[in-house]
Amino acid sequence: MSKPEIAKSIKTGNFNTNYHDWGEGGLPALFIHGSGPGVTAWANWRLVLPIVSKTRRVIAPDMVGFGYTERPEGIEYSMDTWVKQVLDLMDALDIEQADLVGNSFGGSLAIALVILHPERFRKLVLMGSMGVDFPITDGLDQVWGYEPSLENMKKMLGLFAYSEALKNDDALANLRYTASIEPGFQESFSAMFPAPRQRWVEAMAKHEAEIPNIKNPTLIIHGREDKVIPVENSLRIFNMILDSQLHVFGKCGHWTQIEQTQRFCTLVDDFFNE
Repeated sequence: MSKPEIAKSIKTGNFNTNYHDWGEGGLPALFIHGSGPGVTAWANWRLVLPIVSKTRRVIAPDMVGFGYTERPEGIEYSMDTWVKQVLDLMDALDIEQADLVGNSFGGSLAIALVILHPERFRKLVLMGSMGVDFPITDGLDQVWGYEPSLENMKKMLGLFAYSEALKNDDALANLRYTASIEPGFQESFSAMFPAPRQRWVEAMAKHEAEIPNIKNPTLIIHGREDKVIPVENSLRIFNMILDSQLHVFGKCGHWTQIEQTQRFCTLVDDFFNE
């Protein structure tokens, strides 16, 4: 039985990256997922890909250590590694420049990319983004400390979502739980964020001092009821980036792209097309 999480594969550095490649035309857009347990590009973007790809090419990779991208023995899971992977992916696909969307952990990676390689990216979208230092929330501490069980994954849904329907979505819980127990998945996940976890928040904020130097037009999106990444993060980033706009959804948690799919896609599409 084929898995929708497993898509195309291409060599990036010394390992193969699993990536989704939908649509054509326009400037390509790269969508970078978050760092929750059982996360894959497909789990994060499965509702978004069919919509945004109607008007442009959309590429969504599994970052190394997550999903179905190869996990080379001895690899260091760090911002430098993930930055290189994205650039290697763009080079392998012959993409000179792209728009960039980053979710949570992917937001901090997106920030690093536009700071270190501004010429490779046009516009930036940050969603529930990390990238600035903050006292770790209880929600994020629980997410990074996840121990595999279906019951624990259901607790994760309660942290990520505002909607009662999503919190009680057994199919979604099973999708994420099943992914979290794939061979090698939990081993790499638990190796990335061992306690005490405040240091990993700080590692994600490695480039915070340079955020005011970002010249790329930036759209910042957040759910007001986010229990994982505080909405104040997005307000701080908004105040740091001169050419930026901020959209906050009420009655919405950490998964803006899932709880507000159509509105999220409309915002992103309009922003890219301005």
